[in-house]
Amino acid sequence: MMTNVSERPGAAPGEEIGFVGLGVMGQPMALNLAKAGTRLVVWNRSPAAGDPLREAGATVAVSVEDVFERARIVILMLVNEMVLDEVLRRGTPDFAKLVSGHIVVSMGSNPPDYSRGLAADILAAGGRYVEAPVSGSRKPAEMGQLVALLGGDPEAVSEVRPLLAPMCRETILCGPVGNALLMKLTVNLYLCTMLAGLAEAAHFAESNGLDLKTFQAAIDSGPMASDLTRVKIPKLIAQDFSVQAATADAFNSTKLIAEAARAANMASPVLDLCSALYGESVELGNGRLDMVSVVKAIEVRTAALRRN
Repeated sequence: MMTNVSERPGAAPGEEIGFVGLGVMGQPMALNLAKAGTRLVVWNRSPAAGDPLREAGATVAVSVEDVFERARIVILMLVNEMVLDEVLRRGTPDFAKLVSGHIVVSMGSNPPDYSRGLAADILAAGGRYVEAPVSGSRKPAEMGQLVALLGGDPEAVSEVRPLLAPMCRETILCGPVGNALLMKLTVNLYLCTMLAGLAEAAHFAESNGLDLKTFQAAIDSGPMASDLTRVKIPKLIAQDFSVQAATADAFNSTKLIAEAARAANMASPVLDLCSALYGESVELGNGRLDMVSVVKAIEVRTAALRRN
């Protein structure tokens, strides 16, 4: 009879690791783990997403319960807290059965207060919790170049941290649960406003009859050049809105940041304006397109101005 891995002390060499959530980010992250030789057991609500993982040598579980039965450490990359609660059966007696004796690692972006509450519930049920939101979009995820921000009990964090190496070029310790997600919101504040500014600059150049490839050369040769500009300017030039980081996700992120700003009794004027633009792009039907589609909201404002 197989011993439940939750009864084993410490991280055993070759121990199976669970991974739940194989979406835009989760699938390439899990693939990097599998390709690095991690014994992986995965599950996704849409079963077809598990096919590439099976081909890479991972075990595709029949249910989330199967993942927790086989793996003591389970990584979750889920879209929001509603799905996280649903997958973990939170609020039902099955929650404690699932998480007891496990380390649950959430790599998605959730409100810090939610994360603190989930950590308390998991601890009360006999498990441990680490938040590990990542900075980066699909392309860095595919290349194993994400940055993970870690929050939680130091012992649990130290156990989880080495497992993230195939997915992340760097892991940054942020302190207790809640702090890593606050840091992720801080990073996203810069990202979302920076990208909206980049889209507006490209729109400004095009509206003034400038060649966008020349605009790209000017940016690439100056102090504003970054991995973001090198990836996103070509997408703006080609009007390529294939998703790396979705507009709806960017909009949701700006709303989380605004909530955290209000909780800290601080102003966020640049963020608030950019949030409105991402929201307008979502209303235009661009929610599942790449976040560079924020340029479409700017174009609509320009068209309205010209009509008037």
